[in-house]
Amino acid sequence: MAPPRIVISDNGKVDENKERGNWSNGIEFILSCLSYAVGLGNIWRFPYLCYRNGGGAFLIPYTIVLIFMGLPLFFLELAFGQFASEGPITIWKIAPLFQGLGYAMVLMSFLVGIYYNMILAWSLFYLFSSFTSQLPWSSCENWWNTNACRRFDTKNCTTHNGTVLANGTCILRQMVSSEEWSVLSNSTDNTKMASDEYFHNFVLDLTEGLHDLGSIKWQLALCLLACWVLIFFCLVRGVKTIGKVVYFTALFPYVVLVILLIRGATLDGAYDGVMFYLTPEWHRLKEAKVWVDAAMQIFFSLSPCWGGLITLASYNRFHNNCFRDSIVITFGNCATSFFAGFVIFSIVGFMSHELGVPVSEVAAQGAGLAFVAYPEAVARLPVSPLWSFLFFFMLMTLGMGTQFTLIETVVTTIVDTWPHRLRRNKHYVLLICCITMFLCGLVICTEGGMYVLQLLDNYCASFSALLIAIIELVVIGWIYGIDRFLEDIKVMLGQYPFHYQYWRSIWKVVTPLSIVGVLVFSWIDLHPTEYGSYVYPDWATAVGWIVSMFSVSAIPIVACIQISKTEGPVGKRIKMLIQPTEDWGPKLQMHRMETRSPKHTDSQVPLALPNYDPDSFDFPDDLSKEVDGQQDDTSDSEGLKLNIPTYPNHETGL
Repeated sequence: MAPPRIVISDNGKVDENKERGNWSNGIEFILSCLSYAVGLGNIWRFPYLCYRNGGGAFLIPYTIVLIFMGLPLFFLELAFGQFASEGPITIWKIAPLFQGLGYAMVLMSFLVGIYYNMILAWSLFYLFSSFTSQLPWSSCENWWNTNACRRFDTKNCTTHNGTVLANGTCILRQMVSSEEWSVLSNSTDNTKMASDEYFHNFVLDLTEGLHDLGSIKWQLALCLLACWVLIFFCLVRGVKTIGKVVYFTALFPYVVLVILLIRGATLDGAYDGVMFYLTPEWHRLKEAKVWVDAAMQIFFSLSPCWGGLITLASYNRFHNNCFRDSIVITFGNCATSFFAGFVIFSIVGFMSHELGVPVSEVAAQGAGLAFVAYPEAVARLPVSPLWSFLFFFMLMTLGMGTQFTLIETVVTTIVDTWPHRLRRNKHYVLLICCITMFLCGLVICTEGGMYVLQLLDNYCASFSALLIAIIELVVIGWIYGIDRFLEDIKVMLGQYPFHYQYWRSIWKVVTPLSIVGVLVFSWIDLHPTEYGSYVYPDWATAVGWIVSMFSVSAIPIVACIQISKTEGPVGKRIKMLIQPTEDWGPKLQMHRMETRSPKHTDSQVPLALPNYDPDSFDFPDDLSKEVDGQQDDTSDSEGLKLNIPTYPNHETGL
């Protein structure tokens, strides 16, 4: 009987890697990466940085940094994860001495995942609060309001350079002495909006500082629990579930942004807000801080060195065009940030017109924009609950996309470390991770939780991520060798990425030095953490540094453990540990045959071939085991050897 004719199908319906699984198609991978990269920072941080650093002129350093730092890091991690099909820890077979990089990435993702979900819980709280005929922050007639709440329309007063007291009296500059005017101008009695008091007095019930955390707010704890339950069910089937959910989480925010932009463009003052956002201040390009801000925004928007990109790419098919995907995702992410600026500043311009104050006094970033300025604006719109619902639903979907990858990174790492025990029980690993991170997040549900969140946000993924990026580039570019890495990419893509010398120089020299520069300037310009008027004490800054170095400390610790476990002189141990192991390379044997990676015995026989069940065929005893005309001298346990042609251009992410 003739042996069966086995055909490789490129329709993507059958997993190439049966043990780990693959994305159902390239579009799901692109949307997952886009959903991971496009997060809350695109909405509440980029527009603020743009206006603060020279308006339209800020786009010049932003684009330059994208080309020379953001895109190279993004492409490097996608290619790295796709080539080896490994999680952030096990992938460091490329240089076992630096396996601590993987642990550092996972620890950082774990810490960020804890507080990031709290922001989603706040958004969920506001989402529920929007189901009413009148938004609760639209007036000052509530029990949580104080005399500082603005009860009157201040526009007529502020237009004439006056200020409104808590009782509604308008005081003009010429009516009082200079000393009295200074006191009135700096008084907090006339600076609180209704939305401000709703957020800080009702939602958070904020304490006086980090030293007083207070009790747990049960409403926030329930919202946090609901978010973790939602995360669990969206991830329970791994990339198969994520691939379907991201069609919504990645695309729906764009629908809402378009709707909000159309509505914002019709508001009074929208034009002034947008022009304030775009008007270039060319002289600002001479300031180093502008370039550092651009680099930090690019770096943290694309989220390399958190392990998420390696994790997502590890589920790709081996010949997926990750180079093209990188270009589409990085430029798509930055275009989203720029577009979101029009939406935000049209609303900010409206607020400026309503309150009669300059746009600069209304513009804010972070929680101040999402939970104070924007809610105040929508409260002044007709059918305000609808706009509030759309905005906070958009925030939730944006945040969910990022959170999915953060949690999948942690879970994938644990499962890949003990695959034989945990791969079939991955849902239990996910459940334990969600429960653990929920319990850790309860501290942010306290009355002083905002101070904890701000501290974590400033230190968890700032300096540590930059340090990880530098070491990662040195390991791949100098120790493993950038030429070898480009050869690996050539095997996957069928050709070198254009242009070879550009990528060779950018990964070895330009990007590492750029990140070093950002790190140095960040340290020089370092200030104590602040939230509003509250300045964090020195001990809190020390805690922040401990949190920041907690993840990075895994790098030297794991290196020392690896050296101690290896035999021989120390110099010989280190030399051995910076070389790739025999297991380094593509996960599947049929792909290892295309590289110089050593052949190994894998458990997939015959190697993820669709429509083929090895138990359904009876092969004759004299079936030839020749591959490419060469006699196979391996044992039968490796399974049937096949000469399988590859079609690198067929498997693309587009």
